Amino acid sequence: MKLDGNLITRAARKGTVGPLGEAADNARHLEGAGYDGVWSAELDHDPFLPLVLAAEHTSRIQIGTSIAVAFARNPMVLANLGWDLQAYSGGRFILGLGSQIKPHITKRFSMPWSHPAARMKEMVEGIKAIWDSWESGERLSFRGEFYQHTLMTPMFSPGANPFGPPPIHLAAVGDLMTEVAGESADGWISHGFTTPSYVRDVSLPALERGAAKAGRDPMDIEVSMPVFIVTGESEEEMASSAQAARQQLAFYGSTPAYRPVLEHHGWGDAQDELNRMSKQGQWVEMADVIDDTMLATFGVVSEPQNLADGVAASYGGLIDRLSFGHGLRPDGPWAEVRDALRAIPGRSPE
Repeated sequence: MKLDGNLITRAARKGTVGPLGEAADNARHLEGAGYDGVWSAELDHDPFLPLVLAAEHTSRIQIGTSIAVAFARNPMVLANLGWDLQAYSGGRFILGLGSQIKPHITKRFSMPWSHPAARMKEMVEGIKAIWDSWESGERLSFRGEFYQHTLMTPMFSPGANPFGPPPIHLAAVGDLMTEVAGESADGWISHGFTTPSYVRDVSLPALERGAAKAGRDPMDIEVSMPVFIVTGESEEEMASSAQAARQQLAFYGSTPAYRPVLEHHGWGDAQDELNRMSKQGQWVEMADVIDDTMLATFGVVSEPQNLADGVAASYGGLIDRLSFGHGLRPDGPWAEVRDALRAIPGRSPE
């Protein structure tokens, strides 16, 4: 199983140094520790800029966005960003995209929202059409329902990429968006708000349906997941890790788009309660809704020495890449944990 780490820590996001201040050191550390990939997320900072530093200060590790908000941009903007990072990194870039939800797209980014699955499929097709035009030199002629790209003069074409176009991975929770990933993308990024049962019973069948539409082998689509991991070297660290996971799970659970995951386990009432509390601003109190059973179902709760066994039992053979949130801890047992996690069989035979 490939092991990925997060490029930016929470402390840097909220501190004065910002993500650019630690991107180079963190990328070097993750590559030196044997990680396979490093991800940058679009939260409170741009996700692409830190990857320039990550590419500059590493030579082997893959770099990618997990995720960049697709609908805050258009295919041409994303095509340019992907082309440049692919070239600068020597072919190590992954363009990871996600849709976000309607209120963020319309109210935060002031961009249009409609038919997200169909729009995302066309977004991916548009990016690939632009890259094909640059690679082949042929006229750009992409006409879709949501995006039209029909002008590309020599001045604005970077030409063929020496490392070829980068892979595109799509984040998805619902069936329709997961099918789009299977039909059009090179990889599927499972949302962290999921469970092994939901992935096995709902998500992977949807991915396979999408692949079948395009006549693709679903095993050629790389599956990655930022698994909720609750661990620590003391009771205090375990408790802190558990509380952080409950808080994040509660935040995701309050969103109606993620309700199917809770309903899959018979916890639909919890979504109603979380949504009600979120509207009342009870963000801290919402964590109490996530009981021990829910925490253990959504995440892997274990002391470090047994962590790999827990991950293997839940996700072995189910995913190809695991995002491990303790990747920036250079001390203690974490080197052994990383080696054990990388030894877990992934979904693909590779």
